[in-house]
This record gives sequence, structure tokens and C-alpha cells, in this order.
Amino acid sequence: MTDTPLENEPADYVPAKIWSPKNNYGGTFGSINRPDSGARFEQALPVGKHPLQLYSQGTPNGQKITILLEELLAAGHEGAEYDAWLIDIFKGDQFGSGFVEINPNSKIPALVDHSADPVLRVFESGSIMFYLAEKFGAFLPTDLRGRTETMNWLMWQMGTAPFVGGGLGHFYAYAPLKIEYAIDRYAMEVKRQLHVLDTHLARHEFLAGDDYTIADMAVWPWHPGSLYGVYNTHEFVAVEEYQHLLRWYKAIGERPAVKRGRVVNRLSDTPGEFLRERHDRRDFATLDEFG
Repeated sequence: MTDTPLENEPADYVPAKIWSPKNNYGGTFGSINRPDSGARFEQALPVGKHPLQLYSQGTPNGQKITILLEELLAAGHEGAEYDAWLIDIFKGDQFGSGFVEINPNSKIPALVDHSADPVLRVFESGSIMFYLAEKFGAFLPTDLRGRTETMNWLMWQMGTAPFVGGGLGHFYAYAPLKIEYAIDRYAMEVKRQLHVLDTHLARHEFLAGDDYTIADMAVWPWHPGSLYGVYNTHEFVAVEEYQHLLRWYKAIGERPAVKRGRVVNRLSDTPGEFLRERHDRRDFATLDEFG
């Protein structure tokens, strides 16, 4: 068997000495991607009745926070009541002046804690999870070993997500053309990540050991949640091969707080399945699954 020689795409492409943006290439995010940061239009953010104000969308990164908030409420932490406002990243809401003031990186999710004096902004999903776990003293072990193992897997998730989302997810689901090299590269890495989890979970009930922590909540929407969900790559990367991972994934998916958290700020063409905004726990009664 001989390797088939690959051609550049386009055939005459050679990287320039200094990169500069070209014409819009199309694709799902082609019209909003730019090489600079900052607000693109004026748009104040709404503020609800609760101290915690979340501005997000129900992507895997957004689900991490709403799952944690719902778990905190289920555990009796009334101070974790929150308003969740939809930031539609497909329409570019993340570039409004109000959102950029909270997160200069223009990525969801972002949180504002009005119970702090002065008011405190928190951005980046891992930082938000750590902040909330510390604030309420929950889902983050206090012993050195358990805490360290939880943080190991939380940081692992943040490091692996770009390969799943911006890598395989983008080139498989969103890019305006299919590039075999890019898809193969990221599929191989995603499968390696799945094997890491499957091997670990063969010996442990949860990622940090015996305790359910923010690490589980962070990884669950991505591995393999995003592969079944937004990117629809579960069959392509043969997720069903990873039985220990699936045992863990299905068990967490049955938790009532996870069922609630995963639908918040989601968008869908099917009424009754997703909750665009969440301002009260009674909002879930409007959904088919909870009504």
C-alpha cells in the first residue's frame, strides 16, 4: 500500500509571510469571525431578580454552568438561584458592549455576582465553576488529594475541548468544505481522549474517584455529550466502543439537576424541549420533560 500524495487546497496555496484576512469563506461562523476583539455594537445586558446573573447559551460550555447551578440548588444552596439570559452566539450577541464588558474575550458563558461588593464578573467556564464551588463549598473536595484530582480533570477538560469543538466539531459539522486531513487529525485525537476517559472510568465511579464533582459536570457535556449532540459525530468516532465512559455518562444523565441544567439557554425548532431563558425553577414546568 502506497500513500496517496496530497495536494494543497487550493492547489497553489502557499502561506504568506504575514497572514491577513481574506474574503468570507462561509460556513456557520464565517460572517462573524474577525481577527480583532472588542464590542461591535451597543447593547446593554438585562438584569433579573437574583444575585447570580448568567449570560450564556446551551452549548457544552454553557451547560457546564447551568448543570452546576441546578446541582447547587438541588443540594439546598438557595443562594445559587439565578437568572439565565440567552446570548445567541450564532447571531453575534457576544459582541455587544454589555457582554464584552463582562468578558473581553467575547465567549460564553459569563457570570455576574451581584451579591459581591463591588459587583464581581466571572468569565471562562472553568473559572466560573471553580468560583461557584468555592463560594458554596460544594462539589469540590476539601482534602488535598481529592481537590487536586478534581482540578486535574477540570483542567484536562478545558485543554481537550478545543480539539473536540474547534477541531473535529468545526471541520466535521460547520466548515464550508470537508477537509480529510483536518477531520482525520481531530478524529484521531478525540478518540484518544475518549480512550483516556474510558480507561480511567474502568477503575473509578467518577473522575475524581468516589465523589461527584465539578470535574464530572465539566466533562459530561463534552465527552461524549457534544459528540451525540451539537456535532453529531458519535457514530463517526464509534462512541459506543467506550463502555466504561458510557456507564458514567448515562448515570450522570439521569440526575434530575443535570436534566434541568442541560436544557437551559438551549435553542431548538421543537417547542417544549428547550428553555431559552431561566428565571425561576418553575420555568421548567413549561417543558414536556418536566411538565
